[in-house]
Amino acid sequence: MDLYDNTGNLVQPLTDADSHHISSSKFPSLFGSTGCHFLLSSTAQAAQQVKVSDLEGKVIGLYFSANWYPPCRNFNNLLVGVYEQLKSNGCNFEVVFVSSDEDLGAFNGYRESMPWLSVPYSDLETKKALNRQFDVEGIPCLIILQPDGSTLHDGVELIYKHGVEAFPFTKEKLEELQREERMKHESQTLTNLLTNPGRDYLLDPTLTNKVPVDSLIGKTVGLYFSAQWCVPCAKFTPKLISIYQKIKQNLEEKGGDDDFEIVFLSYDRDQSGFVSYYGAMPWLALPFGESTIRNLAKYFDVQGIPCLIIIGPDGKTVTKQGRNLINLYQENAYPFTDAKLELLEKEMEEEAKRLPRTDYHAGHRHELTLVSEGNGGGPFICCDCEEQGSGWAYQCLGCGYEVHPRCMRAVDPEKTGLVEDR
Repeated sequence: MDLYDNTGNLVQPLTDADSHHISSSKFPSLFGSTGCHFLLSSTAQAAQQVKVSDLEGKVIGLYFSANWYPPCRNFNNLLVGVYEQLKSNGCNFEVVFVSSDEDLGAFNGYRESMPWLSVPYSDLETKKALNRQFDVEGIPCLIILQPDGSTLHDGVELIYKHGVEAFPFTKEKLEELQREERMKHESQTLTNLLTNPGRDYLLDPTLTNKVPVDSLIGKTVGLYFSAQWCVPCAKFTPKLISIYQKIKQNLEEKGGDDDFEIVFLSYDRDQSGFVSYYGAMPWLALPFGESTIRNLAKYFDVQGIPCLIIIGPDGKTVTKQGRNLINLYQENAYPFTDAKLELLEKEMEEEAKRLPRTDYHAGHRHELTLVSEGNGGGPFICCDCEEQGSGWAYQCLGCGYEVHPRCMRAVDPEKTGLVEDR
């Protein structure tokens, strides 16, 4: 589909060399593939038409999203807050929604939560052209267009990580934020992570005793972001409780100075949800609703829960992959250091040598083959326990079914009748 400017002249397609540098004077051609040079304002303004030319000179966020996809709805709530704060601060910023919704009703319903502009739902050609122009491969996606023509494709990540502080999304601003982030991590301590000017304690499961944050100094500490309403959290939390207790027992039996603690950072929607969920946990927690929780989520770039961040005895971050390591190695993952993980990987390699190359699993009708990252395997979601895995796995080469070796429940296919297509 050819693109035309305001005067009806044909606009030449951008070359690969131009794909990351788009002049603001081409905004009308980008949005006007069908001769429509207007965008829709927010529904709060009765869906008035806004000229595309009004975007000249502004920092623009092209927002590719859809109501039917939960990650889009989650990000949308965050983007609304950032947008409204930037606008109230007088920042020269605008967002344009490019919908992937399946019908007009869904589009209109989603727009009710948006205070910015939108490409009309009926303008299919413009939406296709924008997706094609910016190589949009997944949603949510936020493309930042600068007045000087430069573009930035990781707007979603920047909003999650920095919020309003990322504006105006220039190279200089992002370099400044990176320097500040490096300095924060270099000076990171458990005390400055978990305290604020009005609180220097954590809560125990009774919710009445106050445990000084300083009492955790010198321990390995897991920061557990979770919520009762989250289905993966409901599955992972009982496992984490079991592993936590085993680690504590092993350390007690060994003696010495090593110790392990977990701090719950609640994503629950209300105090009653927090109290109910935390009541089953044996570790410490930050008080519900504290801004410290949001700040830590941003600091550690937490984009999904459950998430387990491991802090070492020196107060520095050991890994952000605590959940995956628990799934892979259970209590043996402690203390989660690179040296321990290297040892565990070597042990896994030795164990794999003793495993059968092929086997049948009680949960699948086809023969499974033992694979590793080097011979057809890689990161996967175990179809048995539904948790992430890496390294060795039993995989169905025909349909992609994969399970952890430890989740294999070997069966005799002749006796069980599981095999259908041998």
